[in-house]
Amino acid sequence: MNSGELLLWARGPGLMLALAILGFGILLRLFEIFSLGRKADLSPARTDSPGSGWRTVLTRSLPPPGMLARAPVTYYGGYVFHIGLFVTVFLYIPHIELLRSLLGISWPGLPTPMVDAVAVATLAAMLAVLASRIHDPVKRLLSTLQDYLVWLLTFLPLATGYLAFHHMLLDYTWMLALHLLAAELLLALIPFTKLFHVVSIFISRWYTGSLFGRKGVAA
Repeated sequence: MNSGELLLWARGPGLMLALAILGFGILLRLFEIFSLGRKADLSPARTDSPGSGWRTVLTRSLPPPGMLARAPVTYYGGYVFHIGLFVTVFLYIPHIELLRSLLGISWPGLPTPMVDAVAVATLAAMLAVLASRIHDPVKRLLSTLQDYLVWLLTFLPLATGYLAFHHMLLDYTWMLALHLLAAELLLALIPFTKLFHVVSIFISRWYTGSLFGRKGVAA
């Protein structure tokens, strides 16, 4: 298979296969989560805090007091990485056009040089976070093989996209095909790895805040 054939497969059957696995996997995981259910809490609520779930979603997205100074790489790097990933995926005009072809909706994008700069910052933040994980003995001890796999799955689409845009390392067609394949591998594995937190994070935070708020405990 030459580069053109690989690119055509990645743009067509490969993308459809990745999206099918993504959709099926998300539905399966959500079914597993919600089918677990929860025993009825027969005790009276300790406090009237109907907004505790949403409040926890917000507060858990902010660093605890003093942690920015104690772990700047973890928090600053994490914010730069997550915001940068959102920008490069959803505000880069070619990506928006791809999503428009799939979903039928679109929105304004950012200038390409701005997205390119954000991509560089995102890659640098990911490398800094990885170095911190490897260098810190506690983080290294707590890290599993899946943690490094998830990092690699996220890093490769960004890196190959940057290289393809700048016509670096390999022929453009090969690099673009590799970029698409890396993104499709990421999509296909989201439901089956820790990457599923992109779907479950706000659900779990809302549930925890709501449950703790009923008990009168700050989440």
